Amino acid sequence: MRIGIMSGATPGPDGTIDGLIARTQQIEKAGFSSIWMANIFGLDAITTLALVGRETERIELGTAVVPTYPRHPAAIAQQALTTQAACNGRFTLGIGLSHKLVIEDMMGLSYAKPARHMREYLSVLGPLLRGEPASFQGDEYRVNAGLDVPGASPVPVLIAALGDLMLKIAGTLADGTILWMTGPATIESHIGPKLRDAAKEAGRPDPRIVAGLPIVVTDDEAAAREAIGKGLAMYGTLPSYRAMLDKEGAAGPADVAIVGNEASVASQLDRMADIGVTDFDAAIVAVDEKAEGRTIELLATRL
Repeated sequence: MRIGIMSGATPGPDGTIDGLIARTQQIEKAGFSSIWMANIFGLDAITTLALVGRETERIELGTAVVPTYPRHPAAIAQQALTTQAACNGRFTLGIGLSHKLVIEDMMGLSYAKPARHMREYLSVLGPLLRGEPASFQGDEYRVNAGLDVPGASPVPVLIAALGDLMLKIAGTLADGTILWMTGPATIESHIGPKLRDAAKEAGRPDPRIVAGLPIVVTDDEAAAREAIGKGLAMYGTLPSYRAMLDKEGAAGPADVAIVGNEASVASQLDRMADIGVTDFDAAIVAVDEKAEGRTIELLATRL
């Protein structure tokens, strides 16, 4: 199981472009496999990773995730291919539907048929990311277009797939799934089997499962879980994440976080590897002044 770090999702010491470049250089030097950047309401993740890619050499750079609805698939393909050229083939595009709250209530777009939207979106996006022309006639998209981005290699694409329909789409049309707030029991019994079955049926390679969870090494597990529960409470209210927490039997984000001392966290990471997670995306929660350093040190032993 490869280990990566989530960075740039929220403002902080590494929240500027210069800060993210410096942070990624440190993570790369430490030997981590990847860095994953969320795209919320701050820096544009794809653009930022193009800049980061010019200042790094080895580390995989991925988005976790960019919402699809606000960007035409041809536009996001052009941006992704440009970023791929900028970082010499180390970019992975993670995309997702976002949430009704954002797409309808904030942006004024329709969220009526999310699975249909993603299926059509990938039908256009996939060929373009492979360097092929896209020819597709659907309900939402009617596209005949091609791109020619010098120096760009094909861009792998992951989708934030949680429900049955989205897992089928991910296995059939994408390179895997990128998860958030989804616990190990749910990955083992729901995500993994359905995703792998869809990929096998479509004749595709084994899919990636990139699992993002809050993580912290600490001696005060109760206090850490309380802080995580308060800080990430919003995610327990969004329907897609709420459904995964319910499958897990979790009251909220604190219950799926990886928390404990070094031995406990190592054991929880072992379980993630055992159930088929290919990449762990560590969202480190600095609950005290030593927590981030201890967590990085423990994760580094797993590389």
